[in-house]
Amino acid sequence: MADLETRLAALEGRVRELQDRNEIQELRFSYHLAVNEKKPEMIPGLFSENGEIDFAHLGKAVGKANVAAFYNQALSELVPFVKQFIHNHIITVNGDSGSGVSYLEAKPIFNGESFLVAARFDDEYVRENGRWKFRKMTLLPYFMVPLKEGWAGPNKIQMVRK
Repeated sequence: MADLETRLAALEGRVRELQDRNEIQELRFSYHLAVNEKKPEMIPGLFSENGEIDFAHLGKAVGKANVAAFYNQALSELVPFVKQFIHNHIITVNGDSGSGVSYLEAKPIFNGESFLVAARFDDEYVRENGRWKFRKMTLLPYFMVPLKEGWAGPNKIQMVRK
């Protein structure tokens, strides 16, 4: 009987980890749904109370109110059109925290021009009130260049927030 209890406990642990990974993946996908559909009001709820973003030269924000302000501005006046595509989401779970890496391909319009963007997201997750949230989202750009120029030139970061 002890062997059965041990196996059952191990199985419950695996199921919990799979459920956590699925919930974190849904969190990441919900973020891109909000961006792609231009629904900035959905984004603050995806972050923990002290959640933060670090988007390199594009800006930083700490706390839900500041994250909300960042996206309200970014998804209205700065970037009137954007579609993001996420790839290779790798998730690590450790109890009520976790981390993730995913790769981004984006097609925004910035300053009236079509851009090509490739970057990596480094995420920190936390379970808050029973739900997974972003604790920190970091964007590491590989290139942000006008479509007409491509990414072969030396200036690979040309999409700069003014």
